Amino acid sequence: MVPWSTWCRYIVNKLEYSFSNSWKSYKRGQISDRELQDAVWKNLFQGKLTYLHWNKGEAMVPTIGEQGSTLLVRKIPIADPTRVFLGDVVVLKDPDNSENYLVRRLAATEGYEMVSKDEKDESFVLEKDQCWVLADNEKLKPKEAKDSRLFGPVSMTDIVGRVIYCLQTAVDHGPVQNSQYSMQKDSPVLEVELDVDDMMKNHKA
Repeated sequence: MVPWSTWCRYIVNKLEYSFSNSWKSYKRGQISDRELQDAVWKNLFQGKLTYLHWNKGEAMVPTIGEQGSTLLVRKIPIADPTRVFLGDVVVLKDPDNSENYLVRRLAATEGYEMVSKDEKDESFVLEKDQCWVLADNEKLKPKEAKDSRLFGPVSMTDIVGRVIYCLQTAVDHGPVQNSQYSMQKDSPVLEVELDVDDMMKNHKA
């Protein structure tokens, strides 16, 4: 049984998501002034704040299993430094193919100075709305890791979600380690929307 206090925090999260998602559609010209309020209420009462994402590969080992894991991802309609934080495991559009998605850890955001270990490379500062993402597997070379060391800074708008739970097997599953702030913010979402049985049904391994 989910406590009432958790439900209240969950509803606050839903309201924030509903408004952000509706505002994004409004700014893009997809809905009119009149439709904005209806869209907020529709987003509030329909659908979830999370979705399932299948991920496979070495890049995020040991956080995410190499053989493939089913991930519970919290949707983020508008990604900026007030909604995603350093240390978060995020889902973003692949810079080389916008139809694919990568799971990487957010390592730096706008205003951070990036200094290379290679003295030949010049340092630079991440511009507004830019971020730097890295694979967790430190054994991989940049090309194998396929992260910002290979493709450089990415736009914050390419981030679509934050991974909050990982299921590798029926007995190996649990919350994903994100920034402390994000884990606190996501805890009511996890408590209300986590369904391990559903994740197992959708698990491909």
